[in-house]
Amino acid sequence: QALLVESGGGSVQAGGSLRLSCAVSDNTLSKYAIGWFRQAPGEAREFIGTISWSGGSSKYADSVKGRFIMSRDNAKNTVYLQMNSLKPEDTAVYYCAAVSVYPVVTSSLYDYWGPGTQVTVSS
Repeated sequence: QALLVESGGGSVQAGGSLRLSCAVSDNTLSKYAIGWFRQAPGEAREFIGTISWSGGSSKYADSVKGRFIMSRDNAKNTVYLQMNSLKPEDTAVYYCAAVSVYPVVTSSLYDYWGPGTQVTVSS
């Protein structure tokens, strides 16, 4: 069973950047596509993007396209979410999740989840 832990969250001013990491304890990370989601208080969990097991394919939500970039290093069992040009509306708890197929945008179809990391963007 894969266990995921996010890191890299924090507070940043609008226009700034953060890089989130998703460390996967199971060394079979290469079997999974990884998705990123976020959830703001009082709102539903929102799909941000997903990256294939090889890293060769990715899919982004329109809300982050052109600003956020996913990458992965399977040798390090880590997936990254580079977030640029951050806006106050990007404030949320960010989660990574794993699923055995690609692409999947529906959160309920993901098999494993991290506990989340808070990102706060101030204006």
